[in-house]
Amino acid sequence: MSDLYSELLVKKKQTGKDLAIKYGLIVLTVIMVLGGLVLNALLLVPAIALGVACYFVIPKTDLEYEYLFVNGELDIDKIMAKSKRKRVKSLNLTEADLIAPLNSHRMDYYNGNQKMKVLDYSSGNPDHKRFGIIIRDGGEACKVIVEPDDAMANAIKNSAPSKVFLD
Repeated sequence: MSDLYSELLVKKKQTGKDLAIKYGLIVLTVIMVLGGLVLNALLLVPAIALGVACYFVIPKTDLEYEYLFVNGELDIDKIMAKSKRKRVKSLNLTEADLIAPLNSHRMDYYNGNQKMKVLDYSSGNPDHKRFGIIIRDGGEACKVIVEPDDAMANAIKNSAPSKVFLD
């Protein structure tokens, strides 16, 4: 028996909030450094703190998600600034209640549920076909949003045909 295997890399679209944080921190840091050099040397202390904040915050605005699907297991890794990788979620899709496109009528009940926890690991582009995975996470229902390509969607469909809908 052959393994069902598929992997995909999805780049997250940068939002206005991400750009504002990124460039706002850079501008504030430059202003504090210039103020520290020209006006008062005490302004260099917040400039150093802002520089440290830039080091930790800016890579988190440049995200990619890597999906690795092997025999019913979907592993989602977050890649920050093309250098740091972190496993964010590992899902056993045989335990999922439903896997369908977000705009499918099968997701109507779950899309209207405001209390459901939503984890978005997609590009954020509404023009792309994004899927919702309804699964139990810590005892309560959770909606995980992913953006598989056609090959991965078909592999997922082959692993759990009664729970996966591609319409």
